[in-house]
Amino acid sequence: MKKLIFLSNKYRGLLLAFLKPLGFWGAGLVALLDSSSIPVPMDPLMALYAWNNRHTFYLYVLAAAIGSAIGGLVPYFIGRAGGELFLLKRVDRVKYEQLRDRFEKQEFLALLIPSMLPPPTPWKLFVFAAGVFEMKVWNFMLAVFVGRVIRFTIVGILTIRYGPQMIHEVGALVQQHAVAVLAGLGVVIALLVLVAIRKSLRKKATA
Repeated sequence: MKKLIFLSNKYRGLLLAFLKPLGFWGAGLVALLDSSSIPVPMDPLMALYAWNNRHTFYLYVLAAAIGSAIGGLVPYFIGRAGGELFLLKRVDRVKYEQLRDRFEKQEFLALLIPSMLPPPTPWKLFVFAAGVFEMKVWNFMLAVFVGRVIRFTIVGILTIRYGPQMIHEVGALVQQHAVAVLAGLGVVIALLVLVAIRKSLRKKATA
């Protein structure tokens, strides 16, 4: 385990050294690649950015959030171009119907919440589904941007306060309880959808 952590730290260190001349634009570029095609361990990388740039880490957060929103358009438009059959191969019919219901009732929250959560949340599945269910492009980009800002800001604050090792500990905890995290995600989304429906019904009743 220690060897894996050492190799992981070495990989991130090399990546960060390569991207250092690009400044906060490097964070945006890596986030774009991560969201569009090549998976990158963003949280540990953002932790290193925050640790090395404590007074300006918010610039790296904004750049990474923008990169994620732009990069996410790749799987989004693939889904929108006719990915329904592809999505059905990845999830069963019940999960497909649940995803569709979430996006029909509250599409912004259906993507915002997964964008806030760290791995192993199947973020690209939600992005792909957003395209399949024809979520509006600007709503899509805003949901991803806001979710990533919240996530990377939390990573930065935890790193600055407790050190980069905190991200490893939190990540390991999330992976150990992946089922509970995903179940909690489902409950939160369901509650938010319920609140939105009740507000909508109250507005109709008073209209």
